[in-house]
Amino acid sequence: MDTSLNQFKELFQLEDRDLRTYSPLTLAYIGDGVYELVIRTILVKKGNCPVNHLHKKASSLVKASAQSAMMEVLEPVLTEEEHSVYKRGRNAHSPTMAKHATMSDYRRATGFEALMGYLYLKEDYTRMLELIRMGIGEETL
Repeated sequence: MDTSLNQFKELFQLEDRDLRTYSPLTLAYIGDGVYELVIRTILVKKGNCPVNHLHKKASSLVKASAQSAMMEVLEPVLTEEEHSVYKRGRNAHSPTMAKHATMSDYRRATGFEALMGYLYLKEDYTRMLELIRMGIGEETL
């Protein structure tokens, strides 16, 4: 992935920026997309099946309550830096909220997404995938 990301940066003339300058909601925005892509990739690579089955399974893993539950597992293993990013995302005041989520689940999910966005932009894919693996567990997939 490193090679393709470097090509991506070169092709679109993207510069690295200080990750501390990104708002937590911006980190959550990219983290939401990255996390969903990881989940979809895992499900598709596990085998060909009807799209509606893929969608139901993916939806169950990317909804706010599932991400909130993941944070209960992950929070004790976060580094100080990761915990700081998570807390910034969790405490950010979003103008919207998920339809079927409690406020506390939504906030923890936003913190999770901010952390995923941070690790992705930091290009620490190993840690990002390690945390996702811990959070979803083997039996979930």
